[in-house]
Amino acid sequence: MADILINRVAQSGLITLDLEDYLPVDPLAQFDLKDYLFQGLILREKDFREALKQYPWEALSGKILLVYNSSDAIVPMWAYMLVAVHAAPYVKDVFQGAPDIFYDLWYKQVADGIALDAFADKRVVIKGCGSGKVPASAYAYFAFRLQAVCKSIMFGEPCSTVPIFKAPKSSEA
Repeated sequence: MADILINRVAQSGLITLDLEDYLPVDPLAQFDLKDYLFQGLILREKDFREALKQYPWEALSGKILLVYNSSDAIVPMWAYMLVAVHAAPYVKDVFQGAPDIFYDLWYKQVADGIALDAFADKRVVIKGCGSGKVPASAYAYFAFRLQAVCKSIMFGEPCSTVPIFKAPKSSEA
């Protein structure tokens, strides 16, 4: 008689939380002010304004625009404002910061907004293998938020997890 295979992972009642499911749906576009610095050091207002007039803003239609400066040069605050104003008719949103900062803050907002009641007294596995777009901070944010309501939190895949948190057993006597 053949052995019957039982999927214990499916029967375990684990909730798998894949943080990649929370990646932004809208595509990102980047605008690095470094590319507009004279000799890599200063931003000339007249030249910059002219460059913004010539920029193909239509190509950013429907995207989230990340505006940042990847150089060590100090860029005046008005430069970010000018880019935002020029981009406004085309983009869905503007964010001042590089992609890593954007994703960090994005996941902080997602974690803060998650409905915790769906995870109350549950065993949760926060999926750990993926494309690498999810920042390490996202895992910390979600663990911090979920530990208030979960029975346990694990990291990895349901078949191979690392325990992160286990709620203390309540003493009902």
